[in-house]
Parts: sequence; C-alpha cells; structure tokens
Amino acid sequence: MARRQGVTIKEVARAAGVSITAVSHTLNGKGTLSAATRAHIRVVAEELGYEADAFARGLRQSPIGAVGLVLRSLDALGDYAPAGVDVFERFVGTAVSQALNRGLTLTLVPDLTRTPVPPLAFAMDGYIVTNPHLDDPVVALLEKRSIPYVTYGAVPGRPDFTHWAGEDDPASMRLVLAHLESGGARDVALVRGTDNNAWNSDNERAYQGWCAERGRAARVFRLTEGAGVAGGAKLAGRIAEDGLPDAVVCLTGRHAAGLQQGLTARGVRVPEQLMVVTGSDSEHARAARPAISAVSRNPVDSVAALLDILQALIADRPALAPRLTRAHFRPRASSDRPGAGRA
Repeated sequence: MARRQGVTIKEVARAAGVSITAVSHTLNGKGTLSAATRAHIRVVAEELGYEADAFARGLRQSPIGAVGLVLRSLDALGDYAPAGVDVFERFVGTAVSQALNRGLTLTLVPDLTRTPVPPLAFAMDGYIVTNPHLDDPVVALLEKRSIPYVTYGAVPGRPDFTHWAGEDDPASMRLVLAHLESGGARDVALVRGTDNNAWNSDNERAYQGWCAERGRAARVFRLTEGAGVAGGAKLAGRIAEDGLPDAVVCLTGRHAAGLQQGLTARGVRVPEQLMVVTGSDSEHARAARPAISAVSRNPVDSVAALLDILQALIADRPALAPRLTRAHFRPRASSDRPGAGRA
C-alpha cells in the first residue's frame, strides 16, 4: 500500500509566492521569517490540503524504518497505565523488541485524532492499531492520509479489511466454556465490556453460539472497561439477585477480580458454588484469592504476524492476512472443581 502523492512542498511555495526554504522553515519553526509570512504560508498550505506529514515525505523517497503503535483500548479508557493491567505492557514490550530485531523503530502514539498530535506522527512508514472500534476515527484518518496500517484484531463492520492479526478469540471462548462445562457448569453468564471492538463482539458471539447449541438462555452483562475492580464488585450484587449461575466469564481481568470479591463478600464460595474465569490474564487475576483462571494472550506470535503484514504493505508487496494466533488457557483455583478439564 504505497502512499498516495499529495500536495508537495514545491506547490505550496509556488502558491504562496515564497521559496521552498521559506516553507520548510515555517513548517519546522526555523529561520528568521516574520510572523506574517509564516502565517501566510500556513494559510496557503491549509487551503491546498498540505498535510502535516507532507514535509517529511517530501524529504525522503524510501521508508525511514519507523512505525507507530496506537493502543485504542487505552485511548478509550483515558488511562495509559491502568493499575494491575499488564496485558498492554506485555504487548508493547514484545512489539518493541521484535521491531528492534527487524531494524525498526517503534513509537507509541496516543489517539491521532486528538490535538496536539506528536511531531512527525504522520511521517511514520506505517501503524499498528490495536483493538479498533466500529467506525474508528483513527483508522479513517490513516486511510485518508494513505498511511499503511494493520490492526490487532479485526476492524468491526469491515469484512473487506484483511490486514489484521490476533488471537482466535472465538476458539479461546469455546475452550473456556468446555473447561467450565467439564466442571459441571450448565448456566454460564458472560460479562463483556462496552467498547465496540472485535474483542468484545467476537467473544460474545462465540458465547451466544454455545448457549444456543445447548438450548440455554444467554446471560450477558455489559460493564464499561473503566469501571474496573469497583465496577465488578458492584455487578456482583446484580448477578446474585438475578440468580447465581454456575460460572461467570469476565472478559476483563479487573472486572473478574472485583466480581469475585463482591460474590465472596456475599458468602458465595468460589469455586464450589460458582466458578470464575477471565478472558484476559492480569496481575489482578493472578493475585486474587482464589487465583482466577484466565486466557493468556499470545503477543509473541501476534506481534510477529502484525509486523510481517505491515512490512509487506510498506514495501507494496502482497501480504498474507489475516493471521490467527492461539492464546493459552491458564486454569487456576477459581475454576478448580473435580472433573474440570485442563483444556
């Protein structure tokens, strides 16, 4: 996916009646140009549709070996260091090390639609966008600027978009449900987040299918990702009043930890009366008492697949995509009943 050539720095200079050097100095805050001249150049550049990354593109004819990483889940959360959530740290650490091994520089970039945008953010060779939302404005912006990108997880509502990679979430959900069923669970509830991304929708779809196959009513609870542990604890009251299921699958680790705390505070015995599993392993899940069974993501294989696809796009080569990787299930005490499988 080669970048589309837009307005050039030469065209801006010609339209503004100044030199290319003057345009360059204006864009980079250099030189001794007057404020009026700089303002005039910027107005002309904006009228021509000269993008923020155009100067960087104009200075190079080949990739610079730099890719950006946008974490849409954390953008939506508004917190880039949520306590006890280490899944993003593992993903980022893996992405950095693998990028370095490929001779690439990887830069973390916050929401590209919010100002101020980091310098040269739009001059990257390409982007990895994690867990994009339905009609995601960051995806739309990258497409508008013809910047190659790949996504960790499918783009909701875009079956035509194949340049993505990630764990096979429906397979992971079926694995979890098989484990719970082997431990005697028949009535299983699902607690999913409210972010409109493939992570939430694909997991719920697999859960709904499992319930339909067995002729059982689906019990789906939605909880905002930002509700955290406190939100999970509060939800415990609703679930208890609604009638205790045999097991609960919380996609988010913080929700699972809070839910378990809330249930045990009400005298519910875990796992004897109710089993708990989370779809995202975290410090919260491992530190809970009892420790919570969890799906552990596979950043090593997923990041490798994403970089393979992105590098192919940057080089304008065909990309083998989408690519599914396999997550790992970690059974722990929260679902350790006689007969429960170690799937």
